[in-house]
Amino acid sequence: MFTGLVEEIGEMRQVSRKGEAMVLAISASRIMDDLQLGDSVAVNGVCLTATSIVNGLFTVDVMPETFRSTNLRELRAGSKVNLERAMAAGGRFGGHIVQGHVDGTGTIRSIRPYQNAVVYEIMPADPDMFKYIIPKGSVTLDGISLTVVDTSETAFTVSIIPHTLAETVLAFKSPGDTVNIENDILGKYVDHLLRYDSQGAGSRAAGKTISKEYLAEHGFA
Repeated sequence: MFTGLVEEIGEMRQVSRKGEAMVLAISASRIMDDLQLGDSVAVNGVCLTATSIVNGLFTVDVMPETFRSTNLRELRAGSKVNLERAMAAGGRFGGHIVQGHVDGTGTIRSIRPYQNAVVYEIMPADPDMFKYIIPKGSVTLDGISLTVVDTSETAFTVSIIPHTLAETVLAFKSPGDTVNIENDILGKYVDHLLRYDSQGAGSRAAGKTISKEYLAEHGFA
C-alpha cells in the first residue's frame, strides 16, 4: 500500500520491450537506501516489484495488462517518473489509501496558473471513471495523492501547489500528455457492494443502479 506522497523523481535509464512486456531500469537515490529485492515500488503510481538492484539502479517488470492500462508504455530512456516505496507500518499517513492499481489513463487538457497554484484539467479515457471522481474527493495522478477541485461532463480539475509541482513529474507534463489515474478505493468497494448480486457468486447485479426505487425495495426509503 502507498500514500500518494512521492519520495523522489527517478530517471528511466533503459527500456527493454518485447511485445507488450517490458523491463524498466530506473536510476534513483533516496529510495535506494533500504530498497530490497522483491520490494514494491510505485512507478508513476503503478505498483511494481524490484527485480534487481545495482549501482543506483533498480529494475522492474511490466506485464501486458499493466502495459495496456497505464502510461508506462510511453516511457523512453531519459523519461522522468514518480517513485514511492510501499508505506511503512509506523509511517505517517499523509495522503490517502493508494494501492498502485491504476484504473486507466487520462489526458491533460489544460494547465493554467491560479494565484499560488497551478490547475490541471484532466480528461479520463474511460468516462465510467467519473462515478468515483467527486469534488473534494481523493484521486491519484501518476502516483500523486490529490484533491479533486471540480468536475464537468468530460473532465475534472486538480490544483497543484508549488512544492508538489517541483517534486513530481507533473512539472514536465504539457497539455496532451497522459497521466495514470487511480480512483479512491473506498468508492470502488462501495460501488461493488451496492451492485453485488448475492444470487450469483462473484457477479454483479446486471443493469441495477442506485435509485429511489432500489432503496425502497431494500428498505432504505
